[in-house]
Amino acid sequence: MNDNQLLRYSRHILLPQLGYEGQDLLVQSHALVVGAGGLGSPVALYLAAGGVGRLTICDFDDVDLTNLQRQIVHSTKSVGLNKAVSAQQTIQAINPEVVVNTVQEKSTEASLTKLVESADVVIDCSDNFATRYALNRICVTLRKPLVSGAAIGFEGQVTVFDMRHDDSPCYHCLFPDSGSDQELRCADNGVFSPLVGMIGTTQAAEAMKLIVNIGKSLQGRLLLLDVLSMEWRSIRLNKDPACKVCNR
Repeated sequence: MNDNQLLRYSRHILLPQLGYEGQDLLVQSHALVVGAGGLGSPVALYLAAGGVGRLTICDFDDVDLTNLQRQIVHSTKSVGLNKAVSAQQTIQAINPEVVVNTVQEKSTEASLTKLVESADVVIDCSDNFATRYALNRICVTLRKPLVSGAAIGFEGQVTVFDMRHDDSPCYHCLFPDSGSDQELRCADNGVFSPLVGMIGTTQAAEAMKLIVNIGKSLQGRLLLLDVLSMEWRSIRLNKDPACKVCNR
C-alpha cells in the first residue's frame, strides 16, 4: 500500500483483527458484484470505501427516477445512464484508488463464468432467479464464495454459500429450482428504502470478512430481517444430500 492508502484505511488498520496484513488483502482482492440496484448500491459503496482494490460491477439496466428512492449509488443526474457506469462514477469520486470494471450487457452463463473465475468473492445483488441459479451453479463448480441477499417489501434475507468448504449448502439447497419464473419484484410490490441498505451492508461485511478470513461467516445460516418489527432471525441451513447442483 502507498502512503495515501495507509492514511485512507487507517481506521481499518487500527483494528487488530484486520491490521496492515488484512487491509493489504482487501487492496489486492477482486470482488464481483452482480447487480447495481438496491442491494448492489451499498455493497459497491462499502467495498470501495473499505478498500477492496478491484470491483467488477454487472448491470445492463439504466437508471430510472423510480430507482433513486433506494439505489443510493446513483443520483438524479444519473437518470438514463447505465447503472454499472453510474456506480463506477460514484465510486471513483469516493475512492480513486479502486479499479472499477463495468459489464453493461446482459450476462450469459458463459460470460459470468469468466467473471467468477477471476474474482475472490461473488456478491449476488440480482433481482431474478435465473441469474441467482446461474451464479450458484458457477460458484459451486469453481468453488468460489457466494454472498447472497434479497429484499422485498419490509423483509430481507442474507446468507453465504462458501463452496470452498465441502459442508456448505448452496442456493439450490435453500431454493430448489422448480422451473417456475414467478418472482416478486420491487416494481410490482414495493420495497422500504432502508431495508436494502441493511441487507446490502450486511452482504458487504460478509464479503470483506471472507476476503480477510476473519470472524464467522453466515455459511450454514440464513439471516432474516423483518423491518416492521425490527427483528433479525437466524435459521440453520444444512447441505441437501439430494441437491442436484452441489451433490452431483
